[in-house]
Amino acid sequence: MRIIAGVHRGLTLATVGDGDAAAHLRPTSDRVRESLFSVLMGGAYGNPIAGAYVLDLFAGTGALGLEALSRGAAHATFVDDGRKAQSLIRENIKLTRRDADTTTLLRTDVGQLPPNKGTACSLLFMDPPYGKCLGEVALAAARDAGWLADNALIVWEESTPQHAPDGYALHDQRKYGDTWISILEATN
Repeated sequence: MRIIAGVHRGLTLATVGDGDAAAHLRPTSDRVRESLFSVLMGGAYGNPIAGAYVLDLFAGTGALGLEALSRGAAHATFVDDGRKAQSLIRENIKLTRRDADTTTLLRTDVGQLPPNKGTACSLLFMDPPYGKCLGEVALAAARDAGWLADNALIVWEESTPQHAPDGYALHDQRKYGDTWISILEATN
């Protein structure tokens, strides 16, 4: 697993190999991340990454948030309650030589996010464990706790195509192997 583009291009990240079923870690492949960021940067969404505050829920290894930082995001908050995930995210933050000015790591259940005391996030990555219906819970918690900016862009990775919950508009859906990426926007 590596950073695809930007200032950390080519940097190899700490990985869990093919995944760690016990820790519910299923890293987004380089190919899917590269395709996803091509879609985001392709013009349909302007430039949603430059200067963005990013929220990476179910962060796992932190690869999505770190890719955004490499491409010009201002700050990424990584949220995962697993010990293995926390360790991997810390290691990957260290590998990218990022610090507390550009990263925050929270160990909490995404359904119980603490109130956001900083800048609301304009870009959200969400990669919940497949088939557990945690995406909508995480979206509601992020919105209720003040983590989502108006018109925030949400990238939701799941094993099935997702519908847009109330308060969100679905813009795009793409399938990559057994992974579906849904891109939504917060509408109110």
